[in-house]
Amino acid sequence: MTFTKTTLPNGLLVLLKEVHTAPIISHWVWYRVGSRNEVPGITGISHWVEHMQFKGTPTYPPGVLDKAISRHGGFWNAFTYLDWTTYFETMPADKIDLALELEADRMINSRFDPEEVAAERTVIISERQGSENEPTFRLSEEVQNAAFRIHPYHHEIIGDMIDLHTMTRDDLYTHYRTHYAPNHAVLALAGDFETPTMLRRIETVFGGIPPGPQGVWHPRPEPPQSGERRVVVEGPGETTYLQAAYHAPAAAEADFFPFVVLDSLLCGPSNFNMFSSGISNKTSRLYRALAEGDLAVSVSGDLNATIDPYLYTINLTLHPQRTPEEVVAALDGEIRRIQDNPPPPDEVARAVKQARALFAYGSESITNQGFWLGFAEMIASYDWFTSYLDRLTTVTPAQVQRVAQTYLRPQNRTLGIYLPVERRDVES
Repeated sequence: MTFTKTTLPNGLLVLLKEVHTAPIISHWVWYRVGSRNEVPGITGISHWVEHMQFKGTPTYPPGVLDKAISRHGGFWNAFTYLDWTTYFETMPADKIDLALELEADRMINSRFDPEEVAAERTVIISERQGSENEPTFRLSEEVQNAAFRIHPYHHEIIGDMIDLHTMTRDDLYTHYRTHYAPNHAVLALAGDFETPTMLRRIETVFGGIPPGPQGVWHPRPEPPQSGERRVVVEGPGETTYLQAAYHAPAAAEADFFPFVVLDSLLCGPSNFNMFSSGISNKTSRLYRALAEGDLAVSVSGDLNATIDPYLYTINLTLHPQRTPEEVVAALDGEIRRIQDNPPPPDEVARAVKQARALFAYGSESITNQGFWLGFAEMIASYDWFTSYLDRLTTVTPAQVQRVAQTYLRPQNRTLGIYLPVERRDVES
C-alpha cells in the first residue's frame, strides 16, 4: 500500500505506486472539474470538452494516437463525472512515454477546431437523444432536477439539451483553458517502474507547463429538504419504474461508511469502481422483500462517493400486477424495520463482508490501482482508499440504525415514478 505523493512547482500533484506484478503501467490524469463546476447556459460543457480532447493537437493529429496505442498493445479512455474528468492509458511499461507525452501535450495544445466542435455537437446531441429514449434516464433526470434546487448537482452530466444547442467553440475553449492546468490536476501512475526514475521523467514532461488561474469553485450548498418531493414521468412502454432518492453524505463524511454498510444490507453493495462488476444482491433485505415478494422485478441501490452530499437512490422495476403505492408502502416498511430495531450483528457482518469483497475485487488489477490513486484524491485523499476496509469493519449495528433514521426519511427524499402511457390508459 506504500506510494509516493509529491507536488511539482507548477502545482501538479503526482501520485506514484509501484506494482511489480506485470510489465504494465496505468497512467491517469485527473482534472478537478465535472458537472459540479457548471452553471445554466453551459451545462454539459465538461463532458463536451472531454470529447474534444480526442480531436488532436498539432503534434498528435486525430486518429494518430488510437493507432499508436493499439500498436503498442495498450488501451485508453476518458470519463466525465459529477466532480471530475479523467483520462487514462494502460500500456506496456517500456511504452509509457507515449502516454506521458500525449497527456502533457493535450493539457495545453488541444486545437478545438470549429469544424470538429460542430461535428461533436451533433454526436453529443444524438447521445442525449438516445438517452431520452430510455425511461430510466428520463425518470432519473427528473428526480435529480427535483432533488437539487440550488447545488449544480441539479443537472445531468451530459447537460441540458438547450445548452448543447447554444454553447459555442469559445465557451468550450475558455472552460478548457480555465480548468486544464497542472495546478488543477492529479497525475497518478501505478505499475512496473522505479519511482525516482519515473518522477524525473514526469518532471521533464510536465514540469514546464505553466499553472492556470487560481480561482476556486465553491458551489452553493443545497439547503435541507423540508418535505418529500414527488415527480411523475409519463412515456411509452409497458413497465412502471420507481426511484427513491435520499440526500446522502459526501464521501469524506464520517456517516459515509455506515451508509455503505446500510446500502449493502438493503440492496447489495454499490460499486464505486467502473472497471469491476457487481456481486449478487439476493441476500439483501429489499430484494427478499420486494423481488421475492412479487412486488418488483428488480431492485438495486446506488450510493455515490462525491465531494458534496449527493443522493442514495433505490431503483425498482415494478411487477406488472403491482401499483406504485403498494411498492412504496413495502419499501417504507422495510426501512422502518431498520430504523426501529438495529440489524442483528451477523447480518451487519454479512453486509460488511459483501461490501469488502466488492471493493477488493475492484482493486486487483494495475488499471484499478491507478484508478483508485486518483479517484480517492478527487473525493477526499488516498487515505480514504487505504483506510476503507478497516473503517467498514468498525461499523456497528447502532451506527447502521442511526444513519437509516437520519437519512432514509420520506422528508429527505425525492420519489420518482415512471408511468407507461399504455398501462395508464388501460388503468383509467
